[in-house]
Amino acid sequence: MDGKRRNMMPFRGSSLIKTAALLSFIICYLSFSFNVAAQKRRNVKAQDNRVYLVHSDNLHYDQFRNNDATILHGNVHFRHVGANLYCDSAHFYEQSNSFEAFGHVRMTQGDTLRLTSDYAYYDGNAQLAQARYNVILKHRKSTLYCDSLDYDRMYNFGNFFEGGKLVDGTAVLTSDWGEYHTDSKMAMFYYDVRLRDKKMYLTTDSLYYDTRTSVAHIVGPSHITSGGSTIYSEDGYYNTKTEQSELFGRSVLKDGGKTLIGDSVYHNAKTGLNHAYNNVIYTDSVNKNMLTGDYAEYNDSTGYAMATNRAVAYDFSQKDTLYMHADTFKIFTFNIRTDSVYRKVHAYNKVRAYRRDVQAVCDSLVYSSLDSCMYMYRDPIVWNIGQQLTGEEIRVYMKDSTIDHAHVINQAFSAEMLYDSVHFNQISSKDMKAFFLKGEMHEAQAIDNVLIIYYPMDEADSSLILLNYQETSLAKLFFENRKMKRAWTNKSSGTMYPMTQIPPDKYFLPGYNWFDYVRPLDKDDIFNWRPKKAGTELKEQKRRIPPTKKKDD
Repeated sequence: MDGKRRNMMPFRGSSLIKTAALLSFIICYLSFSFNVAAQKRRNVKAQDNRVYLVHSDNLHYDQFRNNDATILHGNVHFRHVGANLYCDSAHFYEQSNSFEAFGHVRMTQGDTLRLTSDYAYYDGNAQLAQARYNVILKHRKSTLYCDSLDYDRMYNFGNFFEGGKLVDGTAVLTSDWGEYHTDSKMAMFYYDVRLRDKKMYLTTDSLYYDTRTSVAHIVGPSHITSGGSTIYSEDGYYNTKTEQSELFGRSVLKDGGKTLIGDSVYHNAKTGLNHAYNNVIYTDSVNKNMLTGDYAEYNDSTGYAMATNRAVAYDFSQKDTLYMHADTFKIFTFNIRTDSVYRKVHAYNKVRAYRRDVQAVCDSLVYSSLDSCMYMYRDPIVWNIGQQLTGEEIRVYMKDSTIDHAHVINQAFSAEMLYDSVHFNQISSKDMKAFFLKGEMHEAQAIDNVLIIYYPMDEADSSLILLNYQETSLAKLFFENRKMKRAWTNKSSGTMYPMTQIPPDKYFLPGYNWFDYVRPLDKDDIFNWRPKKAGTELKEQKRRIPPTKKKDD
């Protein structure tokens, strides 16, 4: 047993020898690899970085003026790492692997890059060309003009200063200084940057320009003029080929008296179409109105505009602003850029409007500047202080931005809440017209199938005297200080009831409803749609159409 154990135990001295041998082998291998890599670098450096003089008509040394330079004259040609350099004369510093070139300096690299100047200094070790005076760098379809350019061939970019101009197709960019990268084909311009392209003119302090895609990237406060439009943006892109802009960070687009602002704005100078997203504000300072929403578009060629997603229309043509909300607003312009131009505004669905003196609700609305009329459809309701107007269709006519008269068509009903909030003056008829003076109703006309409930008031103590119920074919009512003072009827019939003897069924006319729960309470309440209670919706009555006469009759 003891002998077996001794045979199975490792010999420690042998293990140490093996470890030492292994370490020695690793050290030798690493030393060999390092020497090989170093030799390769030396070979590559000696092979790739040496500047070769290919040709010169004359060659001489001037030890008194420049004892370490070879003076070259006539058709001088150098070659270095795939590049060819030509000039009229040169000072060749072979020891430092560099040269100075004079007169008609030209450097070419393949068939894609060409650099010319009046003077250049070339450092072969750093692969850096410092070109001066009348410098032109041509790379594929782009050309850079400047007076001072340092071109780094190792990292493939040129750094210009003291002013530069890049021409890329129809686009011309200028700035005080910048960079041009020949590998990524990206130009970077700084200080007093100007970009001209066709009808577009851009000014900024910082701009990136991709010559592959012809897209300019705005990275600072910038102003763009495109046709009749002007744009302010601090972050965005402009494509000089398609003339399309993608603008971010609350960019502002102006066209005449119209302004479009959004978190993101997309502008097409060719078609005139603009799109804006999130917190959009469209303002028309000429017509004194504004649209807001989370999405809007405007075409400055056709005058078409649209807003949706929490869309609100503002009219600030009067002392108090009118706020109107709908699912969607659309604006159509007719005879644009003529003396007979007019517009139509469409609002749908669930329209709610609020102004301090007037409120309105309907399903859809159209406003035409041609006749200055606002058309309200499908269960429209209009409130003015304590008065409520309903009908199948309501037309409101404006004059000098204030209401002139209104026309309620079919199933017209007017209700006026009296001071006690219990009794109501009421009129129902087939049609109804209201006339306004300085924004206040002074006369109303009820036409066909007229029913009236009217409470005369004691002028001394403003108490109600009686209930006057009348039926007629035509009635005219006159108002003062927003209260009905007198009425005129044509061949009427009716009954007067003392206040203490009014039958319960005579307080309200057929079709009466007071929709105070629908009425917008303030400018923020326009977003809260509240429909009429079930059963109170207005059912449209088809008007009787007289029969047409047959040809045989």
